[in-house]
Amino acid sequence: MHPYRLSFFACLSIAAALHAQDPGFQPAKLPSSQPQPAQTQVSNSGDEVRSAGLINSMEQLDNTTQLQPDYQISFRILEDRNEPIRLRVQDSGDIQAPHVGLVRAAGRTCRELAFAVKKELEKSYYQTATVIIAIDVIPRNPYGAAVAGGGGTFVRPGMEFFTIFGHVIRQGKYELPLDEDVTISQAILRAGGPAQFANLNKVKLIRKTPQGNKAVQVNVEAIMKNGALERDIYIRNNDVLIIPEKAVNF
Repeated sequence: MHPYRLSFFACLSIAAALHAQDPGFQPAKLPSSQPQPAQTQVSNSGDEVRSAGLINSMEQLDNTTQLQPDYQISFRILEDRNEPIRLRVQDSGDIQAPHVGLVRAAGRTCRELAFAVKKELEKSYYQTATVIIAIDVIPRNPYGAAVAGGGGTFVRPGMEFFTIFGHVIRQGKYELPLDEDVTISQAILRAGGPAQFANLNKVKLIRKTPQGNKAVQVNVEAIMKNGALERDIYIRNNDVLIIPEKAVNF
């Protein structure tokens, strides 16, 4: 049997146990394809798509078009010598940038975003980083307009979130994608990963149900280090994760 199927059925087992205690914990479903908004290829020059793979200087980056939610961009760091990767501007207006995590993209041009990411990369990861970002696809009917200066939150009907508090690199409210399932361990990684003294053995998941708030404790340490995927519960809309501090004796 395929490994994905094995992990899915393992998740069903823990979901069934949770459902016995709390009807609000529903078993996860296999990902299904959902219709996407109509999209169009975009050219920076008016002739062809100028993806990140065709640009070798940050001075060549588009500095006119402001990015908006649902734009698809290509991203690469020249010093890595890797092929560009495809990123999507989330409904919240952010992108998940490699090595950096969530970075505000909406309201910024490709050049502005590239220099913002460059600044963060050069704090810890690179002595010099050449960041190349280009627009590949713009939806014909974007969900919202960019906010001047990059502020604000982009909201569309059906938009979902989860919140993470405690000992992670970046606490806050995160978009929950509508077209994919996100587990507890993945949610922590989206928040930049655990902080230095995070106690991953006692992560608390709080979920709103018709009967009130329900909490369950999850050993994320076992998931991340031992591969105990059957414990990796799927996140749902409005879930709250709390990562406590580990007791340290000096």
